[in-house]
Amino acid sequence: MNLDELRTDIDRIDARILSLLNERMEKALLTRSFKKTTYDPEREQMVLDRVRKSSQCLLDPEFSSDLYRRIMAESKRIQEAHPCTIAFQGEHGAYSEIASRHLMPQAATIPCREFSDIFEGVERGIFEYGIVPVENTLGGMVGPVNSILIYTSLHVVAAIDMPIRHCLLALPGADHRELRTVWSHQQALAQCRNFLLRNHLDPVLYYDTAGAARALAEERPAGVAVVASKFASELYGLDIIKEDIQDSPHNRTRFFLVTAREGTTSGSKCSAVFTAGDKAGSLYALLRVFADASINLTRIESVPDTPGTYAIFIDFEGSLEAPAVQEAVARARNLAPDFRILGCYDEMRVSE
Repeated sequence: MNLDELRTDIDRIDARILSLLNERMEKALLTRSFKKTTYDPEREQMVLDRVRKSSQCLLDPEFSSDLYRRIMAESKRIQEAHPCTIAFQGEHGAYSEIASRHLMPQAATIPCREFSDIFEGVERGIFEYGIVPVENTLGGMVGPVNSILIYTSLHVVAAIDMPIRHCLLALPGADHRELRTVWSHQQALAQCRNFLLRNHLDPVLYYDTAGAARALAEERPAGVAVVASKFASELYGLDIIKEDIQDSPHNRTRFFLVTAREGTTSGSKCSAVFTAGDKAGSLYALLRVFADASINLTRIESVPDTPGTYAIFIDFEGSLEAPAVQEAVARARNLAPDFRILGCYDEMRVSE
């Protein structure tokens, strides 16, 4: 063990401390929906007593107590500021989080492990909003999300279409010539396949792009890089070896912002879902309703629902306040009784 190795260990521990501290603040923020006030002296004293008892070896109990008083004071400050919460899938630095920051820059972004956790949390009022990817120009529709959208009671209140720009990230000071392995999500690795082949880098699947970046910063293995966002490099203190390593320059993902609050009837675009009937021409008949009304359809996709049936998703231009749209929706509901509007909203498009 030498000085450099000890400092590497300290850097790894610091990354874990900051990550856990941020996670603690997020959990504390979410408690506000379960209590009437941020001040709970009994709970605070219980935490301080536990901290004092757990302070052993080199830690002085008073140092630990003072530190936790500061932590709890910061926790209360954040709760009292009452920031809006947006849940996203993955770890901090994920592309979904980047999308949410474009839509609502001042919101507190909360990571979730699964897409289902987002929808359940918003439905229960734990999160005010959720942001989910619905389609990608290279990978097509995001099946797990669209399958949930078929039955959710949540409303789509905004959408964003943005470029996905992958970076090759490594530990600070790492020699790119010594990199052998790359961690990332399956889709990200597939979207950078040619770059990885040219540079003789072996792909290793990870559940999330930003999660791979966090793991690299905390575990600090030798010879490993990750494919993730530029934002992830800033969050986890990683070096950018190369930007824009995706094979296609037109890699874009579209996201929906969903909430349990009642949706608006104004906006420039609407999304709807319905089940196509088994009668020949039934789908054509419904889609023709919008063509006859000169309403432009911008998305038509099908998702397997129950055995033998498919849910059809459509997006169309216009506001629910427009008479032509109201008439078309009424006619569509006559043809498909389960025709349901997911939301009427404006869509942001982020330039390349």
